[in-house]
Amino acid sequence: MTRRHPRAGLLTAALLLLLTGCAGGQDGDDEAEEHPSQQPTAPSATAPPSATGSPGPRWQPRPGTRWQWQLGGSVDTGVDAPVYDIDGFENSAETVARLHARGRKVICYVNAGAWEDFRPDQRRFPKELLGKKNKGWDGEKWLDIRRLDVLRPIMAARFDMCRQKGFDAVEPDLTEGFRNRTGFPLTAGDQLAFNRMLASLAHERGLSIGLKNDLEQIPQLVDDFDFAVNEQCAQYGECERLTPFIKKGKAVFHVEYDLPTEKFCATAQRLGLSSMRKKLELDAWRQPC
Repeated sequence: MTRRHPRAGLLTAALLLLLTGCAGGQDGDDEAEEHPSQQPTAPSATAPPSATGSPGPRWQPRPGTRWQWQLGGSVDTGVDAPVYDIDGFENSAETVARLHARGRKVICYVNAGAWEDFRPDQRRFPKELLGKKNKGWDGEKWLDIRRLDVLRPIMAARFDMCRQKGFDAVEPDLTEGFRNRTGFPLTAGDQLAFNRMLASLAHERGLSIGLKNDLEQIPQLVDDFDFAVNEQCAQYGECERLTPFIKKGKAVFHVEYDLPTEKFCATAQRLGLSSMRKKLELDAWRQPC
């Protein structure tokens, strides 16, 4: 299964619509799912340049590195966590700079697998690439990820935005559309090609990149990605599937929404995950292991 985080900042999105003249939203009827997990502190490091053409060393978060994930509301920069994951569109370079001044590394959240009608670049996506509504997420439609020729420059521009704002890494969401009812006959091979394209775009810009859920393809993608982001692996009994990242010395940033910490922290710590409990709205509240 795959459960994804709730959309960040509906009020901000509404304002963005007014400012940019974006088209109206829609409901979804097919839901994406994903999973999560996190743990105590551990050092971060800088990895050597990758074979994908990184212009220089990039940040490599280590297993156990504590993190904060906030996609809703004004970012609370005072949380005691060395890594922040925040919305790339809704946060400014100034916010990233404030976090850097506190010694934090900052991850840029962007939606890669679905179109959102409230983003300022929403008109760049051709209508023929828009599939079924993403159930439960107003204004989102699945993308035809087979069209790498069209999506590559759009995603490159988004990653350029992340780099220009000073982010250290990117977290592309909805990277397992092939397991959902998207309206397109997507295959596992299509997903691998799309996800590897995203990794290459990030590395070309000196950015680290996290694999969001997509547990099934971790064996094929662990060498392409610098860390993992997971939702609810404990609830679904799947946390062991994330161990390839840990064995490579790469962090697994994990959250649970429904389980109390006493139900998953011991396992998460044994596996080396960076785990915490969050509210579904992904505001500043967190309960780390």
